[in-house]
Amino acid sequence: MLRSADCGALRKENAGDQVTLAGWVGRRRDHGGIIFIDLRERSGTVQVVFNPETAADATRVAEEVRGEWVVQVKGTVRRRPEGSENPAIDTGDVEVMATELTVLNRSLTPPFYIEEDADADESLRLRYRYLDLRRPPMLRNLTLRHNVVKYIRDFLSERGFLEIETPILIKSTPEGARDFLVPSRMQPGNFYALPQSP
Repeated sequence: MLRSADCGALRKENAGDQVTLAGWVGRRRDHGGIIFIDLRERSGTVQVVFNPETAADATRVAEEVRGEWVVQVKGTVRRRPEGSENPAIDTGDVEVMATELTVLNRSLTPPFYIEEDADADESLRLRYRYLDLRRPPMLRNLTLRHNVVKYIRDFLSERGFLEIETPILIKSTPEGARDFLVPSRMQPGNFYALPQSP
């Protein structure tokens, strides 16, 4: 099983639960042998703690882990010690004491930080769009779009409407990508183009 819980769903009520989490490594901090990793996926971020006294093998692996690596963590949810809570995140009252760490995929150093207020040039973010879409503002936009479209589809489907998707032939537009041209049967020598956007 890849995961048994979402990172962003863990709360005080989950203290004591054994969980399996998977996601991207956000920030990694080494505090004299004890390592903290912010594990992030689309539901949110949770702090994972690696203590060499309780999980030596997992801590050795955590020493090598870097930002944006994809990992799987097994451990126990616990309340954070008093005074170390983080009110800035939804999971700020809890942390996961890791017992196992598996690296699922390594990553090169990303060209910009994947965080709320990434200070990166827009052209750089567009060049690495697959990374930009991991940023919280972009994720919120995608989630909102998904929820609106799903609501509309459900609303119409409940009323007996049928959704169909047909190819649409339009006038060619100069957008840079190569057009898929369809010859016109009625006007020899003329062509239609399938739209470039879905």
